[in-house]
Amino acid sequence: MKTQYERISILGLGAMGRALASALLDSGREVTVWNRTPGKAGELVTRGARVASSPEEAIHVGDLTVVCLLDDASVRATLAPAVRELGGGTLVNLTSGSVRQARELARWLTGHGVHFLAGGIMAVPATVGTQGAFVLYSSARDVFDRVAPVLGSIGRSHWVGEDPGFAALYDMAALSGMYGLGAGADHAVALVHAEGGDVETFRQEVLQPWMEQMLPITVAGADASETVPDEYNPAMQATGLENILSASGEAGVPAHLAGHLRASLWRMRRAVDAS
Repeated sequence: MKTQYERISILGLGAMGRALASALLDSGREVTVWNRTPGKAGELVTRGARVASSPEEAIHVGDLTVVCLLDDASVRATLAPAVRELGGGTLVNLTSGSVRQARELARWLTGHGVHFLAGGIMAVPATVGTQGAFVLYSSARDVFDRVAPVLGSIGRSHWVGEDPGFAALYDMAALSGMYGLGAGADHAVALVHAEGGDVETFRQEVLQPWMEQMLPITVAGADASETVPDEYNPAMQATGLENILSASGEAGVPAHLAGHLRASLWRMRRAVDAS
């Protein structure tokens, strides 16, 4: 079904911006692209995208503007000269940034009459446009309801609240969980490597199935407080963490790779002391 947003303008053609433009082209939209550094739109142009010479031009020809740049500073610098052109239009910011930055950007843009939606992409470029991708959105629900049918071609759309900072909040928090898993995996592989183990066998036959088994339990047990439920047996957990840290030190694994273990040990010891 056709919507009012048939012409989409993309500001930013990094790997993610190109993936967004590609998915929108696949959905049959008219796509205009702009990038500060020229020369990144070649394949998109062959598929029908139009290249704008400036952000103002891109915004002028689009029914909806999607911004995907490096950071908040680049978003501000790009939009500042074009903010008058944006007045009365709709803009979705998919640039990664902090909660504070998202709220301040929302105040600035809505103050200029822009219908604003903040977003956080939970995908890598290769999965944009697939069922594996989803995008968090926050700000006015009516703006989300109008835009979601169009942006569904990027990935599943999830509205997370009226607060324009919530998309960034949940994005940053989810990325924190991902990097925590990555830190654990890095340390695990380093430990096996340091002691001469078969790293590939460990990855495929031990680490991956174990992490897949434990992930739902880990997420369900995540807690914002410093307390540890008795059923987790914090004394036993503390001993286990001490053993891992000892094994890591004996193997010569760099100490900075074990920071996540020391943080967990600190929490378990506090729980023991409080019991």
